[in-house]
Amino acid sequence: MKLKYIGLAAAITLSFLSCSNDDRYTGGSIMGGETEMSSIYPAPPSQWMGGDEPYYSAGYTGDVMPYYEDGTWHIYFLHDAINKPAGKGFHDIHEYSTTNLATFTYEGQRIPYGGQDEPDFGIGTGSMVKVGSTYYFYYTGHNDIAAFRANNPRESVLLATSTDMKTWTKQPSFKITAPAGYFDYDFRDPQVFQNPDDGKYWMLVSTQTDPSRKAVLLKFTTTDPASGNWITEGPLYTTTPEDSYLMMECADVFKMGSYWYMMFSENWSGNKGTHYRMATTINGPWTKPANDLIDGEYYYAAKTASDGNKRYAFGWAARKAPENDTGGKEWAGNLVIHELVQNTDGTLATKAPDAISGLLTQNSAVSMTTSTGQVTESNGGYTLNSEAGDAMATFDAAGKKVRIGAQLSLTNTVGSAGFYFNVSDNTYYKVVLEPAQNRIAAYNSNGDLVTRIPMVISQGTAYNIDIIADGSVCVVYINGKVALTNRIYGREQQNWGLIATGGATASVTGLQVLKP
Repeated sequence: MKLKYIGLAAAITLSFLSCSNDDRYTGGSIMGGETEMSSIYPAPPSQWMGGDEPYYSAGYTGDVMPYYEDGTWHIYFLHDAINKPAGKGFHDIHEYSTTNLATFTYEGQRIPYGGQDEPDFGIGTGSMVKVGSTYYFYYTGHNDIAAFRANNPRESVLLATSTDMKTWTKQPSFKITAPAGYFDYDFRDPQVFQNPDDGKYWMLVSTQTDPSRKAVLLKFTTTDPASGNWITEGPLYTTTPEDSYLMMECADVFKMGSYWYMMFSENWSGNKGTHYRMATTINGPWTKPANDLIDGEYYYAAKTASDGNKRYAFGWAARKAPENDTGGKEWAGNLVIHELVQNTDGTLATKAPDAISGLLTQNSAVSMTTSTGQVTESNGGYTLNSEAGDAMATFDAAGKKVRIGAQLSLTNTVGSAGFYFNVSDNTYYKVVLEPAQNRIAAYNSNGDLVTRIPMVISQGTAYNIDIIADGSVCVVYINGKVALTNRIYGREQQNWGLIATGGATASVTGLQVLKP
């Protein structure tokens, strides 16, 4: 949870409904300003409360706090407004709801931010637990105003309660601040859950030791959240000297099968993104898998929830500023959901939710319009040989909402091959397999590395590519195991294609384009 300064004027809620499976609702900011927003990767609608208040303009989906109950996913998130009036708070908590993880109802604001003299002038990430008939929403209070900080810590854990998950009442008497030995400037992102092993309720808070500044997940416990009596138990996990993370944000501990998993996000190292550790007991020891990323660095702050059958990761695809292909990565954007599955060794794999894949089933004609370099087409398949220079097969624009599938194999282990998407008439963004680096990597139109994720790539192996794109959000799935989220402005209006570079020879078969 990285806080940015935005504002809000009222604490009224209002619901906006998304349209049918093959349509959009108006709002959000996938391209900037008021645009049509997808039901696949939603952002909050514009003018969500009406009137002329600047805050009510379009915004973005920030850190996500999912909760599942009785067939409905309640997807709470930090609302990041485009317009940020001076003197007003920021990151109030809003909600989407969905029964299928593919079409969403925007439910409006749930928990408003506080005033300049209150600890939640800015709101940060939290989580919810139900005890009896009461829901307890623990969240971060953030106030960096000098007058407030003169007598208060910058960050604390706060509480709101509800009996219906719609009307929330803040509990001003409840406040947890950093205990002695921990840094009250960075003390945030509480995750609360009931541990099935000991029956206690656990709270994990992202913080740092003080004064050594080592990132930790600090553990608190209680037998009854209603009592408000949380006991400090010490760190559940401390960053290793090898990783030396500044903070481990938005932690999420959960159990799948016989393994416990600890997810957290960090945005300061050379390997940014949502990471995880695994263990056979909740107390560890926690081990780091060879690839500890859920996705690349354009997918952040993922937290999970389960319907009792499958578990999903809910994060956001970062936007860019300025909103063009070479803009810098910015906080918040669009909701992106991955399904998590276990490999045989207990490590986690990432695939598209079945419901999202099911939205895009209408075959669209695929016909190469132009080619560059050595490209051979035969029986609907394509061979690209870049020994003498880049090889590219070009197709017409795919449109706003699309699914592209293919099998791609490399006959050698040099160079790279994959897909490219024009962002203007003469420039493109590419997502390619790089066997020499054993990774999938994405580059913008300047040739700058934007995001990547490790994956062992073998010569002669056919990899199933599944690309799901909606507006500027484009997620590439490989073999139903690996995901790489991208932000590609202008993609839906421009040509796209296949590419091989650096001496690579690639074979692409089964190419298909699916639309709503």
